[in-house]
Amino acid sequence: MAKIIVDGKELDVPPEFTLLQACEEAGAEIPRFCFHERLSIAGNCRMCLVEVKGGPPKPSASCAMSVRDLRPGPNGEPPVVLTNSPMVKKAREGVMEFLLINHPLDCPICDQGGECDLQDQAMGYGVDSSRYGESKRAVEDKYIGPLVKTSMNRCIHCTRCVRFTAEVAGTGDMGAIGRGEDMEITTYLETAMTSELQGNVTDLCPVGALLPKPQSFRARPWELQKTQSIDVMDALGSNIRIDTRGREVMRILPRNNDLVNEEWISDKARQIVDGLKTQRLDRPFVRENGRLRPASWQESFAAIAAKVKGTQGSRIGAIAGDLPSVEELFALKSLITSLGSANLDSRQDGTKLDPRYGRSSYLFYAGIAGIDTATSLLIVGSNPRREAPVLNARIRKRWLRNDFPIAMIGEKVDLTFSYDYWGAGPDTLADAGNRQFAWGAKPMIIVGQGALAREDGLAVLAQAAQLAARIGGTFNVLHTAAARVGGLDIGFVPGEGGLDAAAMAKGGVDVLFNLGADEIDIASGPFVVYIGSHGDRGAHRADVILPGAAYTEKSGTFVNTEGRVQMCDRAAFPPGDAREEWAILRALSDVLGKRLSFDSLTALRARLYEAYPHMARIDDVVAGDASNLPAGTMGHAPFINAVQDFYLTNPIARASAVMAECSALAKGRVQQAAE
Repeated sequence: MAKIIVDGKELDVPPEFTLLQACEEAGAEIPRFCFHERLSIAGNCRMCLVEVKGGPPKPSASCAMSVRDLRPGPNGEPPVVLTNSPMVKKAREGVMEFLLINHPLDCPICDQGGECDLQDQAMGYGVDSSRYGESKRAVEDKYIGPLVKTSMNRCIHCTRCVRFTAEVAGTGDMGAIGRGEDMEITTYLETAMTSELQGNVTDLCPVGALLPKPQSFRARPWELQKTQSIDVMDALGSNIRIDTRGREVMRILPRNNDLVNEEWISDKARQIVDGLKTQRLDRPFVRENGRLRPASWQESFAAIAAKVKGTQGSRIGAIAGDLPSVEELFALKSLITSLGSANLDSRQDGTKLDPRYGRSSYLFYAGIAGIDTATSLLIVGSNPRREAPVLNARIRKRWLRNDFPIAMIGEKVDLTFSYDYWGAGPDTLADAGNRQFAWGAKPMIIVGQGALAREDGLAVLAQAAQLAARIGGTFNVLHTAAARVGGLDIGFVPGEGGLDAAAMAKGGVDVLFNLGADEIDIASGPFVVYIGSHGDRGAHRADVILPGAAYTEKSGTFVNTEGRVQMCDRAAFPPGDAREEWAILRALSDVLGKRLSFDSLTALRARLYEAYPHMARIDDVVAGDASNLPAGTMGHAPFINAVQDFYLTNPIARASAVMAECSALAKGRVQQAAE
C-alpha cells in the first residue's frame, strides 16, 4: 500500500490506483467524461484535473496518472493531491468552456436532458458565460442501426462508444475519422452496428449524441416510475430497471451487478419494449366450431372443467415455456399433481437435463464470475454470443488478459474472440481429453443446449462431466430459457410413468395445459388450455385461452443459469382482463374441485419455501448436490446451436417490430457474407 494525502486527508491505497480512484477513496468527487471504470483509459476530456504538490506546475489528469508515479515530499512526506484548489477550479472551468464551444446547447429538445453528465457538470464546475463568438461546427447525423439514434453535433469526442465496441463488444463497430475539430465518430461507411450489445453505448454516452432510437421523444426521465427487475430474454438473469409512465413500459435499463451482468444488458433485453404491448391477449377465448371467440372467465373455466372431469388423470398433462416464474410453475405443478397426473415438463426444447442427477448436473457450476479466474475454456455445442451476449462479453474480457486458451466443439461461429476449433460433434468431444491443450489449474467446460437438446444429450452431458473430472475442472451448463433452472429445481419434469413434452405434444394426453410454451408444435387431438400473455404459436393452437401477464407485470422469482435465485417486482399492470398466471390457476382449481392451498402470492411463496427452502435465499447461489450421470452412447451428428436467430427467441421478441428489423438486418448480413 502507498500513502497519499488528498485534500488534507491521509490514506493508504494500492500503488496501481489512479489518482482519480485514490481521490474517490478519500471521498472527493472528481468530474469526468471519458473515464469509465470498465473501459481503458483515454485521457481525452481533461475534466478530471487535480493539482499535485511537487509535481509539474500545472493540473494533472487524474485518470491517467497512478499513485506510484507521484514523488514524495523533500523529507519523505506522502505525496499531496488537491482536488478543489484555485488552480483546479480555474482549469475545470476552462475545460468546460472549451467543451461547450461547439456544443449546440439544445437541452430543451434533447432526450438526454435530465440525465446528461455534461448538463450536470456544466452546472457544478462551469462558468456562466463564454468568450467564444465564432460559429459552431456542424456535423451530420450518422445512421448506425435501428437501435441507436445519433445527434453528432453534441458529441464531445470522449470515445467511450469507440472503446466499448472495441473492448467489450469486440466488434469494433465504431471509430473516429478526421482530426481536431474535424474529428467525427461513426461506423464504417455508416453501416448498422453488428453487436448484440450495441445499445449499451447510449448508457455510456455522457451527452445526447447517442440515444436509444425506439424511445426517442417519448418521455422525460423525471416522468418515469423506476422498478427493479430481472431480465428473462435469456437465462443469465441480468439485473434491469424498468421505467414506466402510467400503465406503459417506456424503457428498460441495466442495473449494476458485478456477479451477473456487471452493468451491461443485451439489445434484446433493452429493446423488446414495443413487444410488451403488441399482440397481447387481454381477454379469455373459447374455440367453437373451429374458431376462437371472446368469452368470460366463467365460460372459459366451465369449458375446461367439463373436459377435465371426463378425463382420467393419466391423460392430463402440462408443458411450461421459457418465461414463467417459479411461483407459476409451482402452482401449475400443484394443480396437475392434484388431478392425479405425472405428465409435467418444463423442457419444451427436449433437453435431457433432469433433477434426479443432482442440481449440479444442470447448473453453470463455476458461476458467471468464475470466468474471471478460469485458466482455460472449452465450449461444447453453444454459441454464447447469441445465447447470452453479456456472458460472451465476460469471456472476452478474460481472454483480453491473455493466458486464456479457448477451444470450441460445435458450429464454427464468430464469438468476438479467437479460439481453437476442434470439431463439430460428439466424436471430437470423446477425444478431447487426449489433445494437447494448456488446461491450467482452473479449466472450464461450457455445455450448451445445442449439445443437450438431442436424443443423446444425456450421454453428451456425462462425457463432458467425465472430461471435467479428468482435467480437474468444472462443467457448466449454459441455459437459454429463463424459467428452465427454476423448473428443474422444483421438479417440473415427468414423474414416475409420466410423459415428456414431446410425447404430450404428439397427442399422448387428452387435456394439455400450456403455460406459455410457444416453441413447440402441438398436434391436433388434445384439448389445449393456453395460459400466456401473447398471441403466438401456443395461442393459435389453443382451445381455451386464459390471458396472463408479461414478466414486467408481475412479481416473480427466477433462477438463472448458475442457480442464483433472483426476484423481480411488478412495474406495470396487465391489459384488459389479463391476470397473473398463479391467480388464474388458483381460481381454476376452485372450479375443478381441487382447490390450491393459497389465496395470495405471499401464501404461495410460503408453500414454495417450505417445499424448496433454497428458493427463499434471494441473490444466493446454493451449491447443488451431484450424482453420477448415466453413461450412454453418443451419436455422430454434429452439434447444432440452440439459438439461430438471436432477436426472435420468444413471443415477446417476436411481437416487437424493433426486433423484427434487427433480425432482418442480421439475416441480410449473413446472406451478403455468403455471396
